[in-house]
Amino acid sequence: MLPALLAGCAGGNGALAPMGFASGASASYAELTDGGHTVPAIDLTDIDPQMLRQVVDYRTREPAGTVVVDTAARHLYLVQGNGKAMRYGIGVGKAGLAFAGNATINRKAEWPHWSPTENMMNREPARYRKMAGGMNGGIDNPLGPRAMYLYQGDRDTMFRIHGTTEPETIGHAVSSGCIRLMNQDVIDLYGRVKTGSRVVVIQGGRAADS
Repeated sequence: MLPALLAGCAGGNGALAPMGFASGASASYAELTDGGHTVPAIDLTDIDPQMLRQVVDYRTREPAGTVVVDTAARHLYLVQGNGKAMRYGIGVGKAGLAFAGNATINRKAEWPHWSPTENMMNREPARYRKMAGGMNGGIDNPLGPRAMYLYQGDRDTMFRIHGTTEPETIGHAVSSGCIRLMNQDVIDLYGRVKTGSRVVVIQGGRAADS
């Protein structure tokens, strides 16, 4: 596996969701079983409702199927066409702030392997050097249940869209990683995008030339 950067109203049963949360949001983030792993339910209490997965109005010249990552807004958009997009909340790590422009999802992985980068091991040797051999996919893996690997031509940008073990960081800048989504969201996105999908990463309000 390639090394990855480290990086989450009344319901049908009558239970009440927290004030301000979108109807049905709790069901969207309920516990689920995937690939032999149990993905825990997400406590939405401390998560900004704007970070929850939802269809929104979105004007763009990009065709349907394009992924647009707006790092400043902490949102990822999957363009649906007809002025609509599926919007996901994201957390942005330092690696995510280091890339802008156009790329392609050349590889997708379920429950991906993760290895710390050399920079991470040099920066925090006590924490990461012991993990030099990497970590198999699992609920404690920093990449979460899915990863999408971005390339420019044949070059791996080392930029990934992935899940997280820290859903409370969604909507914020984080110390490491690329673009992280809540695990239920990254599973949803993974199922909607194809290998070869175009990705546009916007930094500071505009995408740099690739």
